[in-house]
Amino acid sequence: MNDFVHLHIHSEYSLLDGACRIKGLVQRAKALGQSAIAITDHGVMYGVIDFYKECKKEGIRPIIGCEVYVAPRTRFDKVYRLDSSPYHLILLCQNEVGYRNLIYMVSRGFTEGFYNKPRIDRDLLKDHHEGLICLSACLAGEIPRHLKAGEYEKAREAALWYRDLFGAENYFIELQNHGIEEQQRILPDLIRLAGEIGVGLVATNDAHYLAKEDSRMQFLLTCIQTGHTVNDEQTLEFPTQEFYVKSGDEMAELFKNVPEAIENTVKIAERCNVEFEFGHTKLPLFNAPNGEDNESYFRRMCHEGLLRHYGENPPQAYRDRLEYELSTISRMGYVEYYLIVHDFIHYAKSHGIPVGPGRGSGAGSIAAYCIGITNIDPMKYNLLFERFLNPERVSMPDFDVDFCYERRPEVIDYVVRKYGADHVAQIVTFGTMLARGAVRDVGRAMGLAYPQVDAVAKLIPNELHMTIEKALEANGELRAMCQNDPQVAELIETAKKVEGFPRHASTHAAGVVITRDTVDSYVPLAKNDESVVTQFTMTTLEELGLLKMDFLGLRNLTVIADAERMIRREEPDFSMEKLPDDDPAVYEMISRGDSSGVFQLESGGMRQMLTQLRPQSIEDLTAAISLYRPGPMDSIPQYCRNKQNPGEVRYKTPLLEPILGVTYGCIVYQEQVMQICRELAGYSYGQADLVRRAMSKKKADIMEKERGHFIAGCAQNGISEAVADSIFDEMSSFAAYAFNKSHAACYAVVAYQTAYLKRHHPREYMAALMTSVLDNTAKLMEYIEECSRLEIPVLPPDINRSDMVFTVTPEGIRFGLLAIKNMGRSVIEEILKEREANGVFTDFVAFCRRTAAGGLNRRGVESLIKCGALDALGSNRREMLENYSSLAEAIAEEDKYLSGGQLSLFGEGGATADYRLSPCEEFPHSELLAYEKEVTGMYLSGHPMGQYAELYDRYQAVRIGRLQSAETNAPYDNAWVEILGILADKKMRTTKRGDILAMLTVEDMTGSMEVMAFSRTYTEVSQKLVTGQPYFFRGRVSLREEDDTKLILDTVYTIEERRNAPPVRQQQAGPPREKQAPRRTEPPPAAAAAARPAVGGRLLIRVAQTKGEQWEKLRLLFSIFEGEIPLLVREAETGRLLKAGGEYNTDANPVLVDELRRVLGEENVALLPPEAAKAPPEQA
Repeated sequence: MNDFVHLHIHSEYSLLDGACRIKGLVQRAKALGQSAIAITDHGVMYGVIDFYKECKKEGIRPIIGCEVYVAPRTRFDKVYRLDSSPYHLILLCQNEVGYRNLIYMVSRGFTEGFYNKPRIDRDLLKDHHEGLICLSACLAGEIPRHLKAGEYEKAREAALWYRDLFGAENYFIELQNHGIEEQQRILPDLIRLAGEIGVGLVATNDAHYLAKEDSRMQFLLTCIQTGHTVNDEQTLEFPTQEFYVKSGDEMAELFKNVPEAIENTVKIAERCNVEFEFGHTKLPLFNAPNGEDNESYFRRMCHEGLLRHYGENPPQAYRDRLEYELSTISRMGYVEYYLIVHDFIHYAKSHGIPVGPGRGSGAGSIAAYCIGITNIDPMKYNLLFERFLNPERVSMPDFDVDFCYERRPEVIDYVVRKYGADHVAQIVTFGTMLARGAVRDVGRAMGLAYPQVDAVAKLIPNELHMTIEKALEANGELRAMCQNDPQVAELIETAKKVEGFPRHASTHAAGVVITRDTVDSYVPLAKNDESVVTQFTMTTLEELGLLKMDFLGLRNLTVIADAERMIRREEPDFSMEKLPDDDPAVYEMISRGDSSGVFQLESGGMRQMLTQLRPQSIEDLTAAISLYRPGPMDSIPQYCRNKQNPGEVRYKTPLLEPILGVTYGCIVYQEQVMQICRELAGYSYGQADLVRRAMSKKKADIMEKERGHFIAGCAQNGISEAVADSIFDEMSSFAAYAFNKSHAACYAVVAYQTAYLKRHHPREYMAALMTSVLDNTAKLMEYIEECSRLEIPVLPPDINRSDMVFTVTPEGIRFGLLAIKNMGRSVIEEILKEREANGVFTDFVAFCRRTAAGGLNRRGVESLIKCGALDALGSNRREMLENYSSLAEAIAEEDKYLSGGQLSLFGEGGATADYRLSPCEEFPHSELLAYEKEVTGMYLSGHPMGQYAELYDRYQAVRIGRLQSAETNAPYDNAWVEILGILADKKMRTTKRGDILAMLTVEDMTGSMEVMAFSRTYTEVSQKLVTGQPYFFRGRVSLREEDDTKLILDTVYTIEERRNAPPVRQQQAGPPREKQAPRRTEPPPAAAAAARPAVGGRLLIRVAQTKGEQWEKLRLLFSIFEGEIPLLVREAETGRLLKAGGEYNTDANPVLVDELRRVLGEENVALLPPEAAKAPPEQA
């Protein structure tokens, strides 16, 4: 076996241009007996830390490098053609100096040199070449390009420049042989050149994939990246199948005439020794004000806060808790961390920027509460500091902070100003190819028809952590398709290979890193759009000890602040800080399920649960937020039952009552697991947190070792082995799902605040809430409907009464001008100033004259007219629209001749004073509605579908809002439905096969959606389709995780056609003609586990028997999730198929279905189409 090291490798982080998974790459090198391996991704260093750790784990030497792009001129030159083809160059780090130089240059490639690619230049190389080894790269390198062009002297000149810069011992001419004619033609010249200038040769294979058979996968990745298919003529397919990780023997055979090129790979590898330090915190520099020592400043603020919150004589337990926290924080070196977080939160609060009460485990710190980082009392809610920070914790603690989403950027700007722009950066994140997405991407690249790929993708459940392998295990139909269709088999196998690959880089929504020295002295930087981001992810930055902060934008904080501001107009002393947290009316409203628009409590399933739980305190809301998730949902029935009957709660030992009493005997929180370990078994909180982590990650070896320790510790407190064993089992089963109480309590406080506002100040709250969703028409319509239910009129926009956003008036809530298209904030501000200064607008001519100088353009005026905002000015909308052009010209002409410029335009004189609009008859009502929809996204003075409301129930047409809402659409996936709506738009596309694809936009009173009509279907129905007319559209629902819901069209009916036909139940209609699907009788639950019920479908579960403890749990679950979908029960013991009574009907909420699958097993839960029962079931 020949010694050889690969020095030119593209990992998965070359983003669709490399198919070497890091784990597989290192294992491949180890299997080939290679002692080292390099990573040299194109222009980036995204994967170097993962690569380093994996190499160290497998005993392989990691070589950190990059294939950089070198600008032909300078990195600042960006002229098309001249600068469009940068040279490739391989740079490898010998030591830490080389690493720092490389990350600096790679960063500048993005921040200064980006032009299609991140480019460095010779100037950067001159200043930052120390510690680096340079290879001349592939055919795209500068020397090979000159040689290909027959320019030997230019190649020699360039090689000499690199040799003189790096030194003869650090510059190598790279040899490659993939069987490509150009490579073989220039190989002799490369060898000759190296000899002439006195530098070494090095053999590489420019590996893009692991094994030869992976070349097809690499080709598909390239097609995905470029938007081509494998059938296209012009693709970037590699010319041979030789770009894989070859063995030393294979490489030695290729370069047997130059053995030194093989030997040099090992010599270079031995010179590369970069080590990374993990776990050592590198906090930014913080200086307390007035020269005070940081430690004393921190302690002083904490003690002042203790007195402020708890009075002049706080309980001794509170004093002790603070002293314990202060000593822990100081000992672990996190005083500066607290001060840094306090500093920017203090800035936000002092500048009126709403800040959340807390988030995550940091709310368990009384020190954080005392200095104002959090605003929730950890003593009142029994929150644990050790869940946040304890001596056994090896990773940094993490304060995540919620800010008003509109003003969050102001806080980040403050941090940038304080620490310096080069000390602050946002953080990269990667979009990966998840199971369904991988199937769709590969299917497109393979050139398969969309319906075929869609059908396969839909058989993969759209669930968290779902993989293709899991889907194959759970879904017999998917397995059968793979067995019976070679195309599908290839699709699935290839998708499995690319599943999980990074697809693209983007910017983390909230993450910011703050560093002591410049960021690019620690990590490489990139640029996503205009954001400068680290090339390492959030978890990697934490491992490297850098301070990562989450500056999160929470819409509800803005809503609360806006509502509070409106309330103070009538109640100047009103303050959210003074709200009682035990208002019975608020909890009564929540217990009715009347929580639409309430933070965390507005989903349908949550509202149903709240009617059962009937919360009466913040503690109850905390539990509700924690329980309403797959896993702990199993405890909801027990929690509700115990809450209503506290006398029936039984504890396995009296020592559990102080811990579990607040949750009525149920384990709900992670902190409770820690408290049980501490109080029953004598663990320290640090040890208890380690056990909790092991349980949550299901680390069986640690758990079994701890079981013995736990039982022994319990024995010291008089707890029998059997009871201790039982408690440990219960903790173990629940710890994976237990919730962080500190986080839930913070959000429970915000939930209560929003509920209080809705209950006691509904107009102000709903106005603020609707303002917050101006960019989400569907949500806005939902909240307008809620206002209607609350009997709060939502009034249309009015130029004399509307403000910038939704506002409260004596008559109701008035639409804001910002909700109108083509109306920017600055223009509206000018209109409002003019109205405030000179009174209301009296007629259209005066309005146009008075606003002409304020930036209001033609499109803005037309939008105001079309939505009805100018209706009060004495003219109808048609008159204003048709006269506006001549009026605008008259105003412009007047402006030329009147002295005083724009000031005179706001006067009452001038040539337009006697201007009269030519009278016109108003537009038909349907046209007025269409204009309103055009400029506001909704109908304001009625709805064209209002006259057809009774047809929805008669023909079981599904409201579009239900299909678009993530809370209600899951049961409709793949279901055959009819929608009734206006054809709002029609666009034609041509597929790559040359077929016609029609994209129809359909709207009803609840929303809009796209209807896709393939060629044959569209040809059959196109003659009857007229934009603006209502139709019934029948087809199959297509839910896609990355897109809005769509309907795949089967046929279209006019209103008359449907009225003249007898009422038809949706489930009786057959599948579309273009894709006949065989009807199935009741599928085995394993095969149907991933399916969703059709409209009118049924939920099937298999249980041992319909009695006993398990059945009682199920019965209570179904009582929480009431709905209209019938429940079928297969009794395993008797084989009988039973139809449960109407009280078991459910809405098949996704959260409920996930919970049933967890409790009963995937194979025992199925969602069936309506016709899927073999025989009429017996009545349960």
